[in-house]
Amino acid sequence: MFGIVHYEAFLMTAIMLNLIPGSDTMYIITRSISQGKQAGILSVLGILTGSLIHTLLAAFGLSLLLAQSIVLFSIVKILGVAYLVYLGIRMLMTKESPAFDTADSKKLKGEKVYLQAILTSVTNPKVALFFIAFLPQFVSATEAGPLPFLILGLTFTVTGGIWCSLLALFASFATQKLRNNQKFSVILNKLTGIVFIGMGLNLLRAKANP
Repeated sequence: MFGIVHYEAFLMTAIMLNLIPGSDTMYIITRSISQGKQAGILSVLGILTGSLIHTLLAAFGLSLLLAQSIVLFSIVKILGVAYLVYLGIRMLMTKESPAFDTADSKKLKGEKVYLQAILTSVTNPKVALFFIAFLPQFVSATEAGPLPFLILGLTFTVTGGIWCSLLALFASFATQKLRNNQKFSVILNKLTGIVFIGMGLNLLRAKANP
């Protein structure tokens, strides 16, 4: 079907892999805990957008260039590390709750959360390596087009989106009372900053081998 082999096995594997905590789920949960449901869902949408971008890159062979070029891989990795550490430091320096009062500022905040999630996903070379290592296992050897990669990538993204949305809703609901406390809200932001810095430093261990 469309150059895909063992789609049912891929679907089950994708679901199981999405259940395993990773940097994306950690980012979403952290945002949900520190900023609530809206930020959590927007983070999910941003991560999913990043996943779709990685799907397109893998489908058209661009991710393979990333894996084969140590220089390009290192540049992307450094950008990802620097961005996560930058976000972490900004949150550590926060002295007040990030809550906004006006609709405009809330909208701006939402846009930033969404864009930050996209950048976090796109600048993570581990995701690109995963796609080029995992997806080809379920593509027929006689298929040379991008269609099966697109279908498999979309499947993986949708299953991950459902799971991550549930995580975001649960995390935001479970910590709602804590966020309403001004002092604890600041503490949550600082903890979020520490997590982001840790994610960035962990990204340094990535190697250019799928």
